[in-house]
Amino acid sequence: MFVSVITFPVTSKVPSNSSSESAQAWHTLEIDKTLRVFGSDRDAGLTSQQVSEGLQRYGPNELTETGGRSGWAIFLDQFKNIMLLMLIGVAIVSGVLDLLKLQGGNAEGEVPFKDTIAIMAIVILNGVLGYLQESRAEKALAALKRLSSPKVRVIRDRRIIEVNAKELVPGDVMLLEAGVQVAADGRLVEQANLQIREAALTGEAEAVSKQADQQLGEDIALGDRTNMVFQGTEVVFGRGKVVVTGTGMQTELGKIASLLQSVESEPTPLQQRMGQLGNVLVSGSLVLVALVVGGGLIHTGIQTGWQTNQIFNTFVELIEVSLSMAVAVVPEGLPAVITVTLALGTQRMVRRHALIRKLPAVETLGSVTTICSDKTGTLTQNKMVVQKVATTDKTFRVTGEGYIPQGGFYLESQPEAANSPSIALDEYPELQMLLSACVLCNDAVLQCEAQNTPGQSGGNWTILGDPTEGALLSLAGKGGVQKEAMDAGLPRVAEIPFSSERKRMSAIVRGAEGNNQLYMMFTKGSPELILERCTTYQSGDQAFVLTPQNRSQILEQNNYMASKGLRVLGFAFKNLDAEPAKEPDEQIEHELVWLGLVGMLDAPRPEVRDAVAKCKQAGIRPVMITGDHQLTARAIAYDLGIASQGDRVLTGTELQKLSQENLKQEVEQVSIYARVSPEHKLRIVQALQSRGKFVAMTGDGVNDAPALKQADIGIAMGITGTDVSKEASDMVLLDDNFATIVAATEEG
Repeated sequence: MFVSVITFPVTSKVPSNSSSESAQAWHTLEIDKTLRVFGSDRDAGLTSQQVSEGLQRYGPNELTETGGRSGWAIFLDQFKNIMLLMLIGVAIVSGVLDLLKLQGGNAEGEVPFKDTIAIMAIVILNGVLGYLQESRAEKALAALKRLSSPKVRVIRDRRIIEVNAKELVPGDVMLLEAGVQVAADGRLVEQANLQIREAALTGEAEAVSKQADQQLGEDIALGDRTNMVFQGTEVVFGRGKVVVTGTGMQTELGKIASLLQSVESEPTPLQQRMGQLGNVLVSGSLVLVALVVGGGLIHTGIQTGWQTNQIFNTFVELIEVSLSMAVAVVPEGLPAVITVTLALGTQRMVRRHALIRKLPAVETLGSVTTICSDKTGTLTQNKMVVQKVATTDKTFRVTGEGYIPQGGFYLESQPEAANSPSIALDEYPELQMLLSACVLCNDAVLQCEAQNTPGQSGGNWTILGDPTEGALLSLAGKGGVQKEAMDAGLPRVAEIPFSSERKRMSAIVRGAEGNNQLYMMFTKGSPELILERCTTYQSGDQAFVLTPQNRSQILEQNNYMASKGLRVLGFAFKNLDAEPAKEPDEQIEHELVWLGLVGMLDAPRPEVRDAVAKCKQAGIRPVMITGDHQLTARAIAYDLGIASQGDRVLTGTELQKLSQENLKQEVEQVSIYARVSPEHKLRIVQALQSRGKFVAMTGDGVNDAPALKQADIGIAMGITGTDVSKEASDMVLLDDNFATIVAATEEG
């Protein structure tokens, strides 16, 4: 998901936040009570003295580093391998023997310490290679530190001032507006049409509408806390006033930093087998050395009558022979051979759109038994696509991929056959009017970056504006309704904008019939709220009175589409008697004519279905872990074959109540996890690993980083992935495609 990256301050000092306050569920408190906890005021903010005391008590608003390994510690850790330890021992003994020879004058014609130098060169080379690889891997926290705004506007001493983000303290009253990044966690005090993109924490790109006056339950998932704002997220619309409740490591972003630093790297299957091989070889060589030295000394003693000088000389000779045997047993060139082999494997994988960041990941891919995948952008296209359109009388199925305005309309009753003909739109005037509403009540732009000629097929269709409105433009384009032509023929003269309170938007356009000017209003938004304002419905080219039975049928259809994981919008229109005011009153939005429902979804990637089937055939179990809603997650999982009808969906709220031991029992049965937090993802991966599974985890957001680092192989997205997720991963998908994971697994 898209996350802006800008500088975040870092310190090595750990602030001492009050544990009682940091554990407080702020979303459950009333606004005034939250302000009283910090002794703050919504209009005056904190005083300078309170800020000074707060900085001493809580510390600066910065992510802190726990005592990580220094460069020397990482380097010295490379020499804990048992084979390298034995080689070091052989080098020392060989050096001692050479020293004795030099002192005794028996080293004529020989290069002194040649064996010691050769062996230590091999040992140091292996250590340097391991150090370079491991030191590059620990950069995820550094990327996380860049997710905050350097400056923030606050109210202090009744004045609005701009301060450095690191100077924020709990109780500060922070001001938000479109385009800024939130610098700390906080409870909303006031808001006006405030929408925040929380991809950094939830992984979902769609902006969340915030409501200050809500008081939520304690078990509400992070993504549903609409009265809170969180550090590292981005304000995309509106404005707000917030009382800061958490800074530094006490923010949700700080918790992710703590999780990242708590995760310890697990050895790969190859590293485990190499360790086992080393133990066997070293043990065997030591036994062999003992037998040779012991047997030789006994044989010499019997033949010489146990003369001391003879036994000592024989001992030295036997030690030299034994050292040669020990060095011969240890495959010093094996690490180099493995490195070259794995490097060749990475080149083959790049050709299959998989970039390997850590060499052992090449072999680990071949051992994977479970693939845990994020939904948005990996299993799906990360593009909203209209699936169904329902007028009062008919329901239509819509085909097509992504934002490309090419596809067909089919009656729901028509069989889904490849050669099934699309309907003729001119036979359904109400559908044509609905498509016109999709275009006229719309602020987005659909454009084609064509390969050859602008506007021609074969290019990359993109959206400027809201993805939901982009899906509506694509839908209209499939029906031959173009925004440019409609805007030219029916220019917009006024509008009543969308707000989170109204949950609808209206656009008023001007047309002409002969010499007379006509005005029409098109409205879209929450189906229930728009239906309340309708008195008639469109059928064919006529309007009929909406009966209670009609209303019931429309609401049933809305609920059915929502149960399939679709995001549903309602549409209506109204002919106006006169030119409206420049800023029309919303009372005009009554006695509307109902047009229908449009249901859209972040559609699955078409190639993923085959990839999931291949996984199952190869004995690899796919699992979906998403921050999205339960209904949407279930619909996508069923469509792709990840889960079957009736399979259980485990939500973040339910998972939070499970102990780790109980979760270990559940992970074998559950293939869909919805509305989960970063900590939940980490627990799921750990539970699977404790069951003996080799786990691959995919993700693109900051929220995925701890689980990516914990997994046997972490897989980040190359296109939509954040720097944090890439630094925590072992492999990067250059095309963000689940099918590429399956191809890379085959290569592994």
